[in-house]
Amino acid sequence: MELFDLSGRTALVTGSTMGIGLALARGLGQAGASVLLNGRNPDRLAEAVAGLQAEGITAAALGFDVTDVAEVRAAVDGHEAEHGPIDILINNAGMQHRGPLEDFDPEAFDRLMRTNVYSAFYVAQACARHMIPRKAGRIVNIASVQSKLARPGIAPYTASKGAISNLTMGMATDWARHGLNCNAIAPGYFKTPLNAALVADPEFSAWLEKRTPAGRWGEVEELVGACVFLCAPASSFVNGHVLFVDGGITASL
Repeated sequence: MELFDLSGRTALVTGSTMGIGLALARGLGQAGASVLLNGRNPDRLAEAVAGLQAEGITAAALGFDVTDVAEVRAAVDGHEAEHGPIDILINNAGMQHRGPLEDFDPEAFDRLMRTNVYSAFYVAQACARHMIPRKAGRIVNIASVQSKLARPGIAPYTASKGAISNLTMGMATDWARHGLNCNAIAPGYFKTPLNAALVADPEFSAWLEKRTPAGRWGEVEELVGACVFLCAPASSFVNGHVLFVDGGITASL
């Protein structure tokens, strides 16, 4: 369907060598987009690109540190100048650090905020500066159920994902008039490398399955439809929205 066709578009997905980022890059590629994978580990990046190319997806690497504003701007500006427009940005790069809030290391807090929040601002701003003159662009930030819920031991992560949701609304408020669509996806609990310890914990998995109306963990492929929708013509009047893909966990007490 043309409403969901991404042919001719180029999508940059940060933190896309594994997990959610790689699944979203694959889904965008299957919808017709050319995808730019991003990560700091050159070997993992090359492996991920080769894997998508082997599936028939047009993929390339754009390696840079999302927490370094100079690197971000150089990479985005360089690609725009040498290869053409970045039409879609998926701000997926993120990290988790667990610990009691009263003992939480301030340096770990700073690192988490830089990775989860600053990076989204840096990369979105760098891409938006090119999208605005074209009067077109899609930005999708990856938020979390922790944008509106909290659990013990992850207060800083919760703060960072709340910031992503509000930053998304701010992006839409500032940039919608220039033709940009800025939205977010808030995943629930998915089987990813970031959640590997929780997936392996029978007690936590039992709690999660009971707490989630759908009764199970999510699979990363179940985020692809939401991402393609927010990047495609089908969502042309959707702006500043946070789409929860969580099996109903935020809908139920």
